[in-house]
Amino acid sequence: MPEYGKQRLGYIDWMRGLACLLMFQYHCYDSWLGGAARQTRFSGLSKLGGTLPAPLFLFLAGISCALLSDRMRRKGVPLVKIAKTFVRRGAEIFALGLLFRVQEFVLGQPWAPWTDLLRVDILNTIGLALIFMGILCGVARTLAASAIWAAVVALAISMFTPPLWTTWRPDWLPWYLESYINGVHNLHVPQPWLFPIFPWVAFAFAGLAIGSMIFGDWAVKNASRALALVGIAGVGLFFLSQWLDSRRIQIYSVYDYWHTSPNFFLARVGILLVIMWAVYAWCQGGLGEAGFSPLIKLGQASLLVYWVHIEFVYGRFSILAKQAQTIPAATLGFLAILVAMVLLATMRIRLKGHGAEILAWFRRSPKPAPNT
Repeated sequence: MPEYGKQRLGYIDWMRGLACLLMFQYHCYDSWLGGAARQTRFSGLSKLGGTLPAPLFLFLAGISCALLSDRMRRKGVPLVKIAKTFVRRGAEIFALGLLFRVQEFVLGQPWAPWTDLLRVDILNTIGLALIFMGILCGVARTLAASAIWAAVVALAISMFTPPLWTTWRPDWLPWYLESYINGVHNLHVPQPWLFPIFPWVAFAFAGLAIGSMIFGDWAVKNASRALALVGIAGVGLFFLSQWLDSRRIQIYSVYDYWHTSPNFFLARVGILLVIMWAVYAWCQGGLGEAGFSPLIKLGQASLLVYWVHIEFVYGRFSILAKQAQTIPAATLGFLAILVAMVLLATMRIRLKGHGAEILAWFRRSPKPAPNT
């Protein structure tokens, strides 16, 4: 989609890079800490930070979808073509998610079970979210319509999540299909460590709703005020979720605040909005984008660094022995992964668009030896 998306927004890339940073630290400490170190307050804080990357990635997918669809509308691109663009990109990401599972299965032999090939991971969910958002963008004729419908879909997904995990489970489906609904995998009950459509795709539609607001004409001309309002709305959503959670009357027969509750969804969206405003303010002040920004580089190559780092943290090529490290040793490993991924992202960005030149360099004929 390069012809419509050449101009990037630094604070969006910075925010995506922040998600990468939080993901790296969680994965590193989760994989490498051993013994008593896994029960420390430090480990608990790492796990708390690890709750943000997945919602951030999905939320930012929605933001990017709003930005690009608006640019395409302004260029007069037909709605059908807009829909096809995002559906195609979503299918590509979904296919990459399946390929990633094949890679992990092959490298995980002889221990990895075949059922890992059908595990619902974050790439699968981002791909499906892009497909669904593409369909919506192909129907909504304006940013305002996109914002309204995206908010309705996000709320609906969050509201239907509790029963689809408990009393309305579609257990008549094969487990590998039901897993896309509630993350049941082959373990008979939904698993909170997986990324099913309910509730995770709701974060993408929340991003699409917010993005459709902040890329409107008034918001673009008054970006600082618009993002400040986003931050205020985030605070309001967080306290609204706490108030709703404290009510004695609940509409669900099974209520699980930390995994399926719409109230928890509202709280996390509120946190995402506050983070968005804070990152915008940080970048507008010049600090976030001054000189070389490692987080922006990570944000611009987030798919690549996600794919690569997993194998060196959790996989066969882990740079440290798993579940056997102290906090200082795991921290050194985390810093090594961070530096390596920043270098990889920087190289990827510099080489992007020069594939033909690089291929020609490898294919060039050797110079003839001079006559003696």
